[in-house]
Formats: sequence, structure tokens, C-alpha cells
Amino acid sequence: MTFVRRIILAVALPITLLGLWWFASEGSTNYLWPPLSRILTAFGDTWTAERLRADVVPSLTRLAAGYGLAVIAGIALGVLIGGAPRVRAFTEPVLEFMRAIPPPVLVPIIMLVLGLGDTMKIVVIASGCVWPILLNTVEGVRGRDEVLDDTCRTYGIRGGLRVRHLVLRAASPQILTGARQALSIAIILMVISELFAAENGLGFTVMQFSRGFQIPEMWSGVFLLGLIGVALAAVYRLVEAWLLRWYHGQRLSRREW
Repeated sequence: MTFVRRIILAVALPITLLGLWWFASEGSTNYLWPPLSRILTAFGDTWTAERLRADVVPSLTRLAAGYGLAVIAGIALGVLIGGAPRVRAFTEPVLEFMRAIPPPVLVPIIMLVLGLGDTMKIVVIASGCVWPILLNTVEGVRGRDEVLDDTCRTYGIRGGLRVRHLVLRAASPQILTGARQALSIAIILMVISELFAAENGLGFTVMQFSRGFQIPEMWSGVFLLGLIGVALAAVYRLVEAWLLRWYHGQRLSRREW
């Protein structure tokens, strides 16, 4: 499949949906359902460079910090738990209990402990993102090749060298699957964390538009969130393809055989 054909297939459905939305909403007099043309006009008027610096940049900074914290903690704990059956048996009940708690429920508790600043918002994002990364890392580490494990043991490859070249390499496809799932959770929790006693951010601004009955501006904020999600997913795919280039090459060589 050529590059141009991939681009056409990727944009065909969004363009079709936007076209349907445009014609379905054109001439609408419903206050809560303004025409798409008004929303797009509000988008250009609302999200100026100054507004992006004031609201979007802080949101993305918190998202990056919370997501990064979740990736580091999830991989580190996943390698520890997945590589030690006794540790896994000891921690599994607690992990299952904590995973079952919806992250938004923890927001009031985190607010009481950490206050209302950026630290609270970062921890809220990390507390929800860590679980898919952690659990996928555990399964990836558990599923590593036993033959390669025995080979490392025979040749005396231990410690950090073994973790880097065997454990993380074997688990990397599942780790990145968990990280992809966590990315969408991070965007959701970024918005939720900014609904509580915030002074800036995308979630805060969209809520302010809603409370002020600025409906086209509110829809433009929702639209911007979707665009950010698409952009982050595209960047993630590029990073994932680069990190797993050895894995995809290995699968391709097996198909050729």
C-alpha cells in the first residue's frame, strides 16, 4: 500500500463525518447544537496563540509529566513483579483491588493529600495511566522465552544487562501496548483533573465556556481535545514503530520463511 493511499484511507472517514455533521447541523436553531460552521468560526476566534499558551501548554505539560511518571513506575514495578513469582503472588490481590477503583474517584482524596496545584493533577493522571502499563509489563516479562532465559543464566548474564537485553526486549511489545492504552486514559484524566479548582487548562476552559453558556466555544474546545488526541496518537505510532523496528523486522522475516 502506497503512502498516498494510506493518507487517503486515514482521512476519508473523518472528512465524511465532518461533511455529514456540516449538512445535518446547517440551519440549526437548537442552542445546544449550533451549526458546525459556527463552531469552526468560534474555533479560529477562540484558540489564538495567546490562549494556546495560557491553557493548552499547561495541560500538555501536566499530561507529559503524569504520563511519563506512569511509564517509569509501571515498567519498573512490572519488571519487579513479573520477574519474581513470590512477589507477584504477594502483590496480586492488592493490585487487583487498586485496579478496580476508577481513577476519578481518587481525585478528592488526592486533593486532600496534595492540595490543588499541578502536583495533584500530575498524580491524578499517573494514578490512572500506570495500570495498563504495569499489567502489560508483568505479562510481557512472564511470557519471555525460557530458552533465552536459560541461555542468559548459563553465560552468567545477570543484573542490569539481563534486564536490558532480555527482559525489557522480550516484554517491549506488550509494554508499548499498555502505553498506548494509557495515552487515551491520560487525556481523559488531564481534563478531569482540571475540572477541580483549576485556574487554567483545557478542561477548565471548556467548563468555563459551558457555565457561561458559550456553546460554540465549548464545542470548539471539545474539537481541539479530539485533534490533540489524534496528534498524540500519530506521534506515538512513530515512536512505537521506531522502538519495535527489530520486532516488526523479525515478524516479516518469519513470514518470508
